[in-house]
Amino acid sequence: MSRVVAARLQSARKAMNRLFETNTKLQNYSHRYSTVVRGAKYSQDYAQYLVLPNGETGSYFHDIPLGLDLEHREVNMVVEVPRWSNGKFEISRTEDFNPIKQDVKNGKPRFVNNIYPFKGYIHNYGAIPQTWENPAAEGLPGLNGDNDPLDCCEIGSAVFGTGEVRRVKVLGSLALIDDGELDWKVIVIDCEDPKSAELNTLDDVRRVFPRLLDDTITWFRNYKIPTGKPANKFAFDSEYQPVEKTLGVIQECHSSWKDLIDGKVQYHKLPNTTRAGKNVRMEEYKLPDAQIPPAVDIWYHV
Repeated sequence: MSRVVAARLQSARKAMNRLFETNTKLQNYSHRYSTVVRGAKYSQDYAQYLVLPNGETGSYFHDIPLGLDLEHREVNMVVEVPRWSNGKFEISRTEDFNPIKQDVKNGKPRFVNNIYPFKGYIHNYGAIPQTWENPAAEGLPGLNGDNDPLDCCEIGSAVFGTGEVRRVKVLGSLALIDDGELDWKVIVIDCEDPKSAELNTLDDVRRVFPRLLDDTITWFRNYKIPTGKPANKFAFDSEYQPVEKTLGVIQECHSSWKDLIDGKVQYHKLPNTTRAGKNVRMEEYKLPDAQIPPAVDIWYHV
């Protein structure tokens, strides 16, 4: 067998192995979990809990593995808010098992405004499990973490549901400054998306989706303006950070999460760390959706 043929065969085997590994990961993570819902969606009492494969109640924050694959630049994502929707759902940092709840402001469930030309959230928005932006430490000079898991923005074509666990590819990040806190936004694409194979860097994103990264900055800068708040700002002169830097941030925030779980962090409002292991099982108590306020449909021109 010639060296050329042998090299081609070896290359083909490596490609098949990568495909097998990817498919295995997708099977392992995309359909492993289920949920239990309690209360009425769009109300203060709504909560969506994670159910692990063994039937136990788990934590979206602590019991879904990070799943970081540095070679393929992949990680796990918990979807909190589907694209085009307005309800600000997020993993609770205060309640046992960290269910997904709707953020409440001034005693009312919170919705983000529609800002021309956008409708609600412009990405599938969510969090990277087993990461934590430490509020007692500087993530960047002069900026402490926001006390939450790392946020991520999925830019593919599918619209995912709240509570889905997706395998995503890391493409870069944006360092938002939110009320004086560091609030990283990791840019990702679902590994099953048809465009995923074409995207490995931010330059690829600019080539395949020419306006998306600029529009993302615009959205995060302006989305609070209709509520009377000033425009948001960004670290690094509003420049996106590349994949390598972003993977480092994910690793740092995973180490911070480990310190949180191990009780090594002193802070006055630490997240709840209750997780699976005591065979707690939550019963479904789902009520009809509450009415979405008509004002949510207003289109703001900023």
